[in-house]
Amino acid sequence: MSINSFGHLFRVTTWGESHGPALGATVDGCPPNIPLNEEMIQVWLDKRKPGQNKYTTQRREADQVKILSGVFEGKTTGTPIQLMIENTDQRSKDYGDIAEKFRPGHADITYWQKYGIRDYRGGGRSSARETAARVAAGGVAREVIKALAPGLTITGYMVQMGIHKTDTRDMSQVDQNPFWVPDAEAAATWAEYLDGLRKSGSSVGAMIEVVASGAPAGLGAPVYAKIDTDLASAMMSINAVKGVEIGAGMQAAMLTGEENADEISMGPDGPVYSSNHAGGILGGISTGQDLVVRFAVKPTSSILTTRKTVTKSGEETEIITKGRHDPCVGIRAVPVGEAMMACVILDHILLHRGQNGGNQGKIG
Repeated sequence: MSINSFGHLFRVTTWGESHGPALGATVDGCPPNIPLNEEMIQVWLDKRKPGQNKYTTQRREADQVKILSGVFEGKTTGTPIQLMIENTDQRSKDYGDIAEKFRPGHADITYWQKYGIRDYRGGGRSSARETAARVAAGGVAREVIKALAPGLTITGYMVQMGIHKTDTRDMSQVDQNPFWVPDAEAAATWAEYLDGLRKSGSSVGAMIEVVASGAPAGLGAPVYAKIDTDLASAMMSINAVKGVEIGAGMQAAMLTGEENADEISMGPDGPVYSSNHAGGILGGISTGQDLVVRFAVKPTSSILTTRKTVTKSGEETEIITKGRHDPCVGIRAVPVGEAMMACVILDHILLHRGQNGGNQGKIG
């Protein structure tokens, strides 16, 4: 299987399967002399790990990360950083019934059509378990960002679960509920809603928003390395993601030119924008405003309702997907989205330093 890497200068390669002995990431291009240890990365993995509440899969994984290379005496050396996370709670027997059947909505059928072999135990490489490695790599990226752009923060949260939406952005609430939703009232409603779906063996989709505040102007390139192109690609690569928006996104199609234009005035510290329909990006280059990305996650395909399918031999049959699954995979996609944002932004910080150094156009 090819193409397991992403990034230009800050390059991440993930490896491993859902039910293998371990999974992880190789991070190349990290600058030297950045303070880094396992505890700094672990705090982000703890946000993503399964089994933390009744609204996520009950697979119990500690997701303890180990740094195998690239760090000496608590600092990065500039050489490849190897990160490993052991799998400790696999239940491969749960997947025996699907060895010959393809689960609707899963990658089973396309993996078989492409490779002629598939690891049916939890989906193997196609499992969302792979995202733990991305979160670990994102933890490395965050520590480098602290050193190179100390005012930059990245925050992800859920803004929609099924038909239930929220326009509230009370950021003090994000860490106060299991859905990472910035709205206490919505959290209570969503809990009741998802509990009913969970008990019925069904699932539902979600929308996640990720915002980077304090990103400097000038990140990105006009044509093939637009920062919005790389952000969209990074988010779209997350398991179960079916759509990505930047700024106003699809809603921009309903706006007039006057409504969509983010007017510019001069403030005491530089340009000030009246709005942010562009999501902090113009012509593929960051404006200095918040970078705003949203992505839609489909419902978990593993449900307890009988669905029609076919076998490898072409026979029509039915299937019920057993095992431990998230009723709303969007919950644990929040820290994954944050990690991908961190990796892309750091990559573009390094690209910008490499091309421009300290030379930038001044305003005022």
